[in-house]
Amino acid sequence: MSPDPHAGWKPRFNPWLIAITVTLATFMEVLDTSIANVALPHIAGNLSSGVDESTWVLTSYLVANAIILPLSGWFSSIMGRKRYYMASVAMFTLSSVLSGLAPSLKWLIIFRIMQGLGGGGLQPSEQAILADTFSIRQRGMAMALYGVAVVTAPIIGPTLGGWITDNFTWRWIFFINLPVGILSMYLTSRIVEDPPYLRRRSRSEARNVDYIGLSMIALGIGALQFVLDKGQREDWFSSHLIVAMSVVAGLALLFALVWELQHKDPIADVHLLGERNFFFSNVLMFVLGFTLYGSTVLLPLFLQTLMGYTATIAGLVLSPGGFVTMLSMPLVGFLLARETQPRWLILFGFTVVSFSMFYMSRFDLAVDYRTAMLSRMIQAGGLGFLFVPINSTAYSYVPREKNTNASGLINLSRNIGGSAGIAFSQTLLARKAQVHQSFLVAHMTPFDIHFQTALQRLSQVLMTRGASPVTSRALAQAGLYGQLGRQASMLAYIDTFRILGYILILAMPVIFLMKKVRPHSDAPIH
Repeated sequence: MSPDPHAGWKPRFNPWLIAITVTLATFMEVLDTSIANVALPHIAGNLSSGVDESTWVLTSYLVANAIILPLSGWFSSIMGRKRYYMASVAMFTLSSVLSGLAPSLKWLIIFRIMQGLGGGGLQPSEQAILADTFSIRQRGMAMALYGVAVVTAPIIGPTLGGWITDNFTWRWIFFINLPVGILSMYLTSRIVEDPPYLRRRSRSEARNVDYIGLSMIALGIGALQFVLDKGQREDWFSSHLIVAMSVVAGLALLFALVWELQHKDPIADVHLLGERNFFFSNVLMFVLGFTLYGSTVLLPLFLQTLMGYTATIAGLVLSPGGFVTMLSMPLVGFLLARETQPRWLILFGFTVVSFSMFYMSRFDLAVDYRTAMLSRMIQAGGLGFLFVPINSTAYSYVPREKNTNASGLINLSRNIGGSAGIAFSQTLLARKAQVHQSFLVAHMTPFDIHFQTALQRLSQVLMTRGASPVTSRALAQAGLYGQLGRQASMLAYIDTFRILGYILILAMPVIFLMKKVRPHSDAPIH
């Protein structure tokens, strides 16, 4: 077998300058997935629509983003990876400006779909660029830089979005992407280049589009995202719409999988999942997204609804976790460069994150700011030990010309995991609250001495403040029922945090099914 003539290829510019350049746009894109959350009431009011309708601002973006992820490798082969990346940045930036200028909710949703299509191509392209630019020895540190952007952006997004909306207008959460996008395109055009072994398709190959695979993937992922986003609101399978969309998603994705496995030129290279390390890395990345997004929704919701925190203060509880992640990821990159097995780092990360979930399950209605912040910092520290090793392991056995295809699939796993985690957490929270409330309300009867004692004491307090006996008793009952609701919700949060911790523990055996990777060499070992 003749040696690869491009085996010694290196980029002309400093690899770290390239890493910072491509991370810039990805941070902007990931930030945009969460920054609009807190602005929904303002958007609904300004565009004369209901809050339920305004949630399509989020859903449309996530659906478009998820559809394009597994197709990124195919588009890169048609256009060239650098051109595709720049086109994605341009489309994302332009649609951001148009979103800020949208005159109605209908146009805002259309522009958000365009934004999702542009943003979906950024993460896979960046990861593939980093994998080609750095050797395995350096790849851990490079992925750490990328990981800081992907993990911290969803954390600071709600806080930044709330501040911009309160102090300016919701339209500026989209306008701020313009200078970042222009700077990213300029730097990318100057310093990023495609490696010589990245073959572009010929015109005849480009015309031979796998339309069936493309349509089935788009339909399946779009329907799945719809189910995950609207399931709890529509009471899941009690809704005929959710049942129908679930069937569509299942059949379309199953057909797409079979079709792509048999197609000679698949639009999404699912054959890569046959490689053991890559497959299990996708499983672990799904669990990571599930936990990260699920808990990121739960904690600020708990702080605002039960503890009375403002959106800004709740955001400040999360923010220190972002700094912990920024510190832990370079440490992980250093350990990988020092020949530490990624599997042990992943195991440590899962252990720490699961501990943080069990720590949160010990919260009560008297939990203080410091305890809540510490729990998030512990979790963020563990996340830093997961993202980089999982990504590094995923690429260890993938042919380098397949890096973009691999990036699309592993980012899709994280995004679908995130959507599933949010849906799971919200559903479990609502159902557990109902269960606990049903149990607790059984004690609010005339025959329960403890309830009657509390009711009598509270009624007497209200009468001393001028309320009549009848009014004081009614107000006392309402107050006790309100307390019951808070207690039921608190128990539901405890259950949900605990179950997330168990899910992490159940995922740990997968780590030992992965093959070893030699960090200091570009050749993996068996």
